[in-house]
Amino acid sequence: MKTQAPLRDVQNKVAVITGGSSGIGRGIALAFARAGMTVVVTGRRQNHLDETQEVFASHGLQAEGRSVDVTDLQGMRELADYVADRYGRVDVLVNNAGIGLTGPVEKATPDDWNWVIDVNIRGVGHGIQAFLPKIQAHGEGGWIINTSSMGGLMPIVAGLYSMTKAAVIALSEALHIELREQNIGVSAYMPGPVHSNIALGTANRPAQYGESGYQPPSEEFAALAKKQPYMSAEEAGERVLQGLQRGDMFILTHPEFKEGVAIRHRAIEHAFPDEPLNQERAAAIPFLTDATVYTQEQERPSPTPPVGH
Repeated sequence: MKTQAPLRDVQNKVAVITGGSSGIGRGIALAFARAGMTVVVTGRRQNHLDETQEVFASHGLQAEGRSVDVTDLQGMRELADYVADRYGRVDVLVNNAGIGLTGPVEKATPDDWNWVIDVNIRGVGHGIQAFLPKIQAHGEGGWIINTSSMGGLMPIVAGLYSMTKAAVIALSEALHIELREQNIGVSAYMPGPVHSNIALGTANRPAQYGESGYQPPSEEFAALAKKQPYMSAEEAGERVLQGLQRGDMFILTHPEFKEGVAIRHRAIEHAFPDEPLNQERAAAIPFLTDATVYTQEQERPSPTPPVGH
């Protein structure tokens, strides 16, 4: 199986980052712009887009902001056409837009289910449908990064959110395998706690999604979160750039959670029946027994902290 070449030379590459007008998305956009990439960020709120322009200007950088909702496939396709026409190509797509709707599954309303799935899963799908053809069009390869979460690996206290983020991981792995012959890589980005406004974003709920079964985060919650020893959005963004240049299928940020994930995976391994293999059955489903892509990921060295962190 062909190995996807890392995108080490990112100078002048054109990147689109959904949900790039705040939080982790803005951190990714800053890292990309500092590396010499042409950056287009999207968001739903104009004040966040304006603030992003100010932040970039303060760093002597540029990024174009576009207002679009990832749940609107037609709007995403129009954005893809615009970027390809304006900049001549698209090289990198970061499907970062998401909502942090958390709480017990039993309290979720039907509209909670609809909203979190529409943004966190269908929004990623809309990005792929709109921008993958643009990456394919120039024939020089490229990359797609889908933002998941540690919650996709450790679904402990946020059932609906973790469900969507686990789906993003599975989608990314499948697409990584599908597109590698086209020299297009795909990464699942799984950050741990980062200073952002993802939780507070649930207070800005579109009217069509009705009532929630969860209380919106309080101002006290927001104030407390700011004091927590979380990773900065800029460092989280630098780690995405590093993963892109390394060609990683999995981009993780927090080594503190490695053992917890390992324990969970061991629990899954121990749940397999302890009995002889049915070789005829195994031969009939080689797509479930061929782990070449994962072996290749294991062969590369673990990432080290980005420069300056």
